Amino acid sequence: MVPRHPARPRSAKYPVRYDPLRRLAPRLTEEASILSTFRELGILPETAEALEAVGITSPFPIQEMTLPVALSGSDVIGQAKTGTGKTLGFGLPLLERVTVPADVEAGRATPDQLSDAPQALVVVPTRELCQQVTNDLLTAGKVRNVRVLSIYGGRAYEPQVEALRKGVDVIVGTPGRLLDLAGQKKLDLSKIRGLVLDEADEMLDLGFLPDVEKIIQFLPARRQTMLFSATMPGAVISLARRYMSQPTHISATSPDDAGQTVANITQHVFRAHSMDKPELVSRILQADGRGLAMIFCRTKRTAADIADQLARRGFASGAVHGDLGQGAREQALRAFRNGKVDVLVCTDVAARGIDVEGVTHVINYQSPEDEKTYLHRIGRTGRAGNSGIAITLVDWDDIPRWKLINKALDLPFDEPEETYSTSEHLYELLSIPAGTKGILPRAERTRAGLAAEEVEDLGETGGRTARGRKPAAAPVERERPARTRPPRQRRRTRGGQDLDGTADATTTTEATAKASDALDAADGTAATAESDVARQPRRRRRTRSGSAEAKPVTDVASEAGAPASAADAEASAPAKRSRPARKSAAPRTATVATGEAGAHEAGGAEAGEAPAKPRRRRTRSRTAAGSEATQES
Repeated sequence: MVPRHPARPRSAKYPVRYDPLRRLAPRLTEEASILSTFRELGILPETAEALEAVGITSPFPIQEMTLPVALSGSDVIGQAKTGTGKTLGFGLPLLERVTVPADVEAGRATPDQLSDAPQALVVVPTRELCQQVTNDLLTAGKVRNVRVLSIYGGRAYEPQVEALRKGVDVIVGTPGRLLDLAGQKKLDLSKIRGLVLDEADEMLDLGFLPDVEKIIQFLPARRQTMLFSATMPGAVISLARRYMSQPTHISATSPDDAGQTVANITQHVFRAHSMDKPELVSRILQADGRGLAMIFCRTKRTAADIADQLARRGFASGAVHGDLGQGAREQALRAFRNGKVDVLVCTDVAARGIDVEGVTHVINYQSPEDEKTYLHRIGRTGRAGNSGIAITLVDWDDIPRWKLINKALDLPFDEPEETYSTSEHLYELLSIPAGTKGILPRAERTRAGLAAEEVEDLGETGGRTARGRKPAAAPVERERPARTRPPRQRRRTRGGQDLDGTADATTTTEATAKASDALDAADGTAATAESDVARQPRRRRRTRSGSAEAKPVTDVASEAGAPASAADAEASAPAKRSRPARKSAAPRTATVATGEAGAHEAGGAEAGEAPAKPRRRRTRSRTAAGSEATQES
């Protein structure tokens, strides 16, 4: 009876097993005959010739076990440790399914089988991995002239669309840009014969699986699907069961490997203080026999800061993280591959599938999030059978996280040794010369540096700023046109006067024009002011003494445009309200404005006359000009 759940402990005795959901089949063991060359595995002679031209003749275990099954057209789930050659494990069968003009010339295909539409698709989670897979496929298909195109974000749309219009055989891309072009009908996926999902567990962690499922909807139902990764979570297995037809699960291990880590990687774990880590890393980078080194950080800010600190200490360093534009990221990777930069500080975006020859040291500046991230980080060294050194610096706050990783991977570093930049055991374990300081001597600064690598103009989208998001291009000197008029002179003024006390000519002219317009308006309205006196509302005017004279309305109207004197300004200023004065024996007079005769006739007194009989009641008279007088009758 076939077990319902395929979970079963794996061991070196059974490196390959078939998925029970497929069918019962004989298991391949390590004792099976081992083929020595790619030609004996049944690949095309042109492909074998292209691999031999770059020195690749013998397959790795995952390639040796995958090729016979994949070349037959069956769906495959390939699982192997990082750095063991998974790219060619799925790349060679994918190239075999593509029909190109070289196949027609060799008599293996007919002209009607040729197509300009893509015939194979590889989906990867990161842009850097997309470039690497593209380069590997171009190398393997060079003799047959297989057209391979990489499609990913951060580049301009137009070159990618133009390449699709000319014709492509294999496409390697990230989910976002693939889905975008397919939705715009610029990418035809109806002729796809083979689909590969590389690093599927990383796409699960980054949230790409919904996009991958949408991309699969554009593909034909009859196709070959292959899924490759170093780790296989349950969600990835569920995806495989849903979209794959009776897949064969192949898990390959090397005979000398025990556990999940690669045996030829020497691992060191130290408990280090965060403030001492830059000095500690600077001394580790001066160890004997150190080649290229990769430093991994959890955050983008930390990666950028450490790269800058190492550059100030004399190291040729570069950075790869999400805040950089694609041009700057590719510049750093090219400089690292070409040897112009020997220290690459990066986040986990570069921990997947990046294969650079000569990496001898991997430093985990910050503890990884989980055991999968740890495996992929240290897997950048010790690749293809080479040896390497992995160093992990665990801060005091990261001890609980590291204990979980240590337990999951069954490592002997449950209690990391407390280590500082001056600790003797650090110098002994890593072969650091005695007397090494945290600054690289000038005699050893032989690398060209990051600035020696040119930045490629990728036509990046998104309008990223110059804080590392766009590639920093050299400033272009432009000639300024000759001035056709004198520059405008601006002066600070206050109240129409310059700060030095001289009047501004422009302000004075404008003020004079406004005053002239006000005078003209006053002359034009003087004639109508007299007729409207009676209709103007009466306003109160308080005075300190009842003997204040009220100015006639006609005088006010005639002097509307003239500047007021100091006495008039003082009289018109609002006075504080005071208590009414006591009655005196002398009669008080009130001045009534001209033209207001009859406006106040209380007691029959005329304007300007003293009352005939004093009255106890006080009344207030209002003039047309708004003045107020107190009269007693």
